[in-house]
Amino acid sequence: MKLSKTTQKLDNNICKALTIACESSLHTIEGFSWLTHRVNYTHFPTSLIVTCVFKTDDDIKNMEENNLADDLRKSIQNELLKVAVIIKNVNRSVHFDSEEACNRMHQGEWDERLKLRISKQKPTKTSKFKH
Repeated sequence: MKLSKTTQKLDNNICKALTIACESSLHTIEGFSWLTHRVNYTHFPTSLIVTCVFKTDDDIKNMEENNLADDLRKSIQNELLKVAVIIKNVNRSVHFDSEEACNRMHQGEWDERLKLRISKQKPTKTSKFKH
């Protein structure tokens, strides 16, 4: 689906904000690999879902045990706020997953795996940030 110029500009700003959050997290959170987002702009911003991907399930567990999950969510929320995207429920909007789980359950097919986490709304845009 082709986005309007206004929506494309918004999506570009979201991508820039998430890239900054991703780069920062790569240096501060062990095992963090990349993130991606999905959004249906008809239901924006409530439809925005950010998935943070770690190397292993244990990396997610260690991050949570070290109380870094909230830090990662706040980093994403703060970067989005800088581009005027307000996420009211960051716990609902930011998810954690692992390469290990995707390989185990979906043979490394992220497109298939991410479809499972989409609500009844179809996304209009998906972007991945790997570094």
